[in-house]
Amino acid sequence: MARQIELNPVSHLTVGTIGVPGKRTFYLQGSRGTQTVTLTIEKEQALMMASSFESLLQDLQKKTPQPSGETEEPVWMDMRLREPVTGLFRVGNMGVGYNESTDQIVLVAYELVEEDEEPSVVSFWASRQQIQALIQHAKEVVSAGRPICGNCGRPIDPEGHFCPNRNGHLH
Repeated sequence: MARQIELNPVSHLTVGTIGVPGKRTFYLQGSRGTQTVTLTIEKEQALMMASSFESLLQDLQKKTPQPSGETEEPVWMDMRLREPVTGLFRVGNMGVGYNESTDQIVLVAYELVEEDEEPSVVSFWASRQQIQALIQHAKEVVSAGRPICGNCGRPIDPEGHFCPNRNGHLH
């Protein structure tokens, strides 16, 4: 049964992983008071989310700059996942938006479902400062994975790496 959850505003918003590089599971997690919602996402979704938020913040700064008392610099926030980490659902699509009257940014996550099913939806409403911190943290989490091969651009596993370009030919 599809559910709609709205965390407005979030008191905590983060991306994190569980597992070793190469076998990590990525999570998007937000809290409002005592309610915490954890969703399972893909590494690529974490990167795209950070990129989308960066573009949105740049556009917002041009169109509706923050009041002079507020800083654009990220403030320190606890970005650790909160226990227990149990994914409510796997995210299929995400969208971002902005509410001018409240100066809040929203991340809407839709459940990955079969064609004829109605997805559950979670909306995370956050401040610009929270989003700035999330962008930086998401990039750090993604880059903390396996090192990348300089020859082929593929991840190097701890037990080794077969590089198709080691024979001297670039593809």
